[in-house]
Amino acid sequence: MSITPELKQKLIKDNAIKKNDTGSPEVQVAILSSRIKTLTEHFKTHKKDNHSRRGLLKMVSQRRRLLDYVRSKDEARYKTIIERHGIRR
Repeated sequence: MSITPELKQKLIKDNAIKKNDTGSPEVQVAILSSRIKTLTEHFKTHKKDNHSRRGLLKMVSQRRRLLDYVRSKDEARYKTIIERHGIRR
């Protein structure tokens, strides 16, 4: 249910602000969005997997906190992240 190392490196490369950037909110939101997407696909076949559902909810709230932080610092940056990953808000 986690993402492959190759996909993670691709997400880091595509969303990095500068070279070797793994901690910026853009990269973190991209990785969380990918993990959330794979888990939602998992729940389509495993409806009663409540333990993983709790992890999904924690990831969604962490992504929400990151997005709220970016929004408080720079509204334009927030909008580009939202549009890039197709997050509803």
